Amino acid sequence: MNDNRHKVVILGSTGSIGRQTVEICTRYSDRVEVVGLATFSNEQLLAEQAAELGVSRTVLAKTDGPEALVELAASTEANLVLNALVGAAGVEASYATLKAGKTLALANKESLVVAGEVLMPLAKPNQLLPVDSEHSALFQCLLGEEPDELANLWITGSGGPFRGRKRSSLASVTKEEALAHPNWVMGAKISIDSSTLMNKGLEVIEAHHIFAIPYSKIKTVQHPGSCVHSLVEFVDGSFKAHLGVTDMRIPIQYALSYPKRWPAVFEPASLDLCELGSLHFSALDAETFGCLRLAREAGEAGGTLPCVLNAANEVAVEAFLNDHIGFLDIERIVETCLDTHERQDAESIEQLLAVDQETRIKAKELF
Repeated sequence: MNDNRHKVVILGSTGSIGRQTVEICTRYSDRVEVVGLATFSNEQLLAEQAAELGVSRTVLAKTDGPEALVELAASTEANLVLNALVGAAGVEASYATLKAGKTLALANKESLVVAGEVLMPLAKPNQLLPVDSEHSALFQCLLGEEPDELANLWITGSGGPFRGRKRSSLASVTKEEALAHPNWVMGAKISIDSSTLMNKGLEVIEAHHIFAIPYSKIKTVQHPGSCVHSLVEFVDGSFKAHLGVTDMRIPIQYALSYPKRWPAVFEPASLDLCELGSLHFSALDAETFGCLRLAREAGEAGGTLPCVLNAANEVAVEAFLNDHIGFLDIERIVETCLDTHERQDAESIEQLLAVDQETRIKAKELF
């Protein structure tokens, strides 16, 4: 067996990203050794994955506690932790990973939304590798480029299942409609975020932290085909675009293989450009979908406001999925929580987690 294999911990192994990561690690068992697995509550699948991969260290957060996730991230012999946990639950694990000097492959965008101002000073160059398709695309487009030659980052979005809809028509949409993303197969929470365009707003905040770029240089654009995952614009007027099929295994695998590239483990692995024919772009509708505007405003204000944004959104999305509120109530609850919060500078993980909990209580009072 190759002793130079990557040693990897997968947090959130039973979710959409986690299952695809397990698939890649199984295919490339000669290059990757999984030494730890964690999930929230899917005990049966966790046990099956552990048996398949020969992993002895597992965490079931529902019973073992969130501190067990942190310990798994920090204390194993892993040199890379892939954080695919859903929501703010991933923040402490990301912090522990970076503090331990391990590489963080980040699919938990909430880590940077909630605590980017605390986490990024801990990250050494290339210690944080983005797994989100958009940020992986930007990361790859920026390789070898000088920061002062960058003009703008362009983050693409499909527009979600309701693109082109009038705001008046959104009040009555169902969770089944909101979950039916036209291009990507994702978990429930991120699918709802995509339907409100909150996901695109969270990605703007994440890009600000990963690439240390001002919000004025981060643009969003609607691209219904979802084959251009993001673009970089340079000061000389030229662009680099990252294209690929709509399959999350591409950015996941790149985070595992970086700085190398491994052959794809699936078909089709590449776009048929002749079949593609043309590319279409248009403006994202931040007036109809106010969550995009709220996210950018919270990000620009900084401090504890992005934490409030995220916590209120998580509570509201869960309430929508459980039929307690309507679709447009998600935006209402988030905006109310932001408007009534007194901003503080972000100083510590403990402070931000306290703000997170306070916001969740407040958001539940708005149902």
